[in-house]
Amino acid sequence: MSKLRFGILGSGFMGRTHAEAVRNLDNATLVAIAGGSRAPKLAADYGVDLCASAQELVARPDIDAVIIATPQFAHAEEALLAAAHDKHLFIEKPMTTTVEDAERILEVCARRNLKLSVGYQQRYRTVPRAAYEQVRRGTIGQVHTIQFNQVFQLFTDPGFGGDWSWWANPAAVGHILAGGVHSIDLCRWILGADVVSVVGHSRTFREKHEPENTTMGLLTFSNGTIMALWASSACPPPGFPNQAFRALWMGETGMMDMDAYTTLQVATDGTWRTVAEQPPVNTEYADTAFRQPRMQAYIEQMDAFTRAVLENHAPPVSGEDGLAGVRVALAFLESSRRGEIIHLA
Repeated sequence: MSKLRFGILGSGFMGRTHAEAVRNLDNATLVAIAGGSRAPKLAADYGVDLCASAQELVARPDIDAVIIATPQFAHAEEALLAAAHDKHLFIEKPMTTTVEDAERILEVCARRNLKLSVGYQQRYRTVPRAAYEQVRRGTIGQVHTIQFNQVFQLFTDPGFGGDWSWWANPAAVGHILAGGVHSIDLCRWILGADVVSVVGHSRTFREKHEPENTTMGLLTFSNGTIMALWASSACPPPGFPNQAFRALWMGETGMMDMDAYTTLQVATDGTWRTVAEQPPVNTEYADTAFRQPRMQAYIEQMDAFTRAVLENHAPPVSGEDGLAGVRVALAFLESSRRGEIIHLA
């Protein structure tokens, strides 16, 4: 097989993102799209087939792998359907809305020898990757604490052709699952440690009928690091500058200031110095969201998954990483409901 042949389920913001990522790969091709009101236009824009249903798409013999980019409450059913047809799986985060569903997908992929990965593209951005290297080489010593802010407004450019209404579906569970898993995964990856306990306070501030849209919590990692997380999609305009994905790291011998969308600064001798930077990542407008610099991480992510399938090795981001994000996010919500620390290990 010289090229991996993809089908995409889901035609919204992330469906188009992954279609664009595949178009930029020499080792992959997009065959068909299904699902969502924007599917006909997306298929036409990329010159691929339009399927009437997920079942039709996953049954096609000319598709090797399926990208699942539908709302998260549809992920489990669609992933299991695709796996039953022996399709490799790339699932947009969050992997599922329950731990049990994530475990079911892991089991069937292992049993059928299918590759499975989850959309944690922040690992592929220039600044987080540099933060990983700094921590792993011990630049700031043992990491003691992290303050992570993941606070943003829901962008409303009509050029996207959709809206956020599906986030109000109780089946979507909430923002900590839909978006907060990024910060959870990134810190697990950078530290090389698992989350062992969480305590959280979760609320809904935008509309009372919505699921959770704001969580403030504390995480303890297996290496002793303590992390404070503020994850919210309820920020009013104009929002806080440079806080969409910002983390302050304090170590035994130094500090890091990581803005995943602009710069990484390190202080080990009493002064700050910039050790990595990238053009600002703009997601808010349809005329910039599907171009560089935002697309760089998605292209690299999809290339890594494609090579894992073609070369028959494990993807860098695993199904277990997806399961871990779901488990921690849901533990926050459980902690908030019960008013207790939730121990995960």
